[in-house]
Amino acid sequence: MINMLTEKQKTFFEKLKELYGKEPLPSFEKIAQEFKFKHKNSVWQYFNKLKEADLVREINNKFFINPELFGAILFDSPVKAGFPSPAEDSIERRVSLDVMFNIDAPSTFMFKVSGDSMIDLGIYEGDMVIVKRCSSALDGDVILACVDGEYTLKTFRKKSGKVFLEAANKKYPLIVPERELTIFGIVTGVVREV
Repeated sequence: MINMLTEKQKTFFEKLKELYGKEPLPSFEKIAQEFKFKHKNSVWQYFNKLKEADLVREINNKFFINPELFGAILFDSPVKAGFPSPAEDSIERRVSLDVMFNIDAPSTFMFKVSGDSMIDLGIYEGDMVIVKRCSSALDGDVILACVDGEYTLKTFRKKSGKVFLEAANKKYPLIVPERELTIFGIVTGVVREV
């Protein structure tokens, strides 16, 4: 990708990425002004090279920096949580939570977890869960719901036509809605700071 570019093209691209990030890129005229080019034609020539190298993509008549270029680097070799092993430097790809969990979509949101009712699923107090907004769920989905006026994060269960919510901690009983159950979304991921 970036190896196909000259040094000037690399510098242009890095500055473009730094200035605009994931936002739609502005017009060639505006970029020409920002980069102090005399003509927008110069920008057009750079863009042709960047598109050819798949660093810039055109979506709905707007240019964006390839979203796969953002995020943390995922290394190919796993790291053992037991005894130390020699690390290898082979990069598999970049990983962006925005892309992986579609976080930029209007139907996706995050919130911070409080309590310990979901610890057996690896969801702990202080974690952030990624939720995709929807109003229905399948048996076994972890959902954000309002049950009889209280918000909760639980596993949705439906057996023999009866609906209930199940904690992932034996200390907590099943929740059977008395009046209402409103599903706000399904958990698609968990983010934890260490």
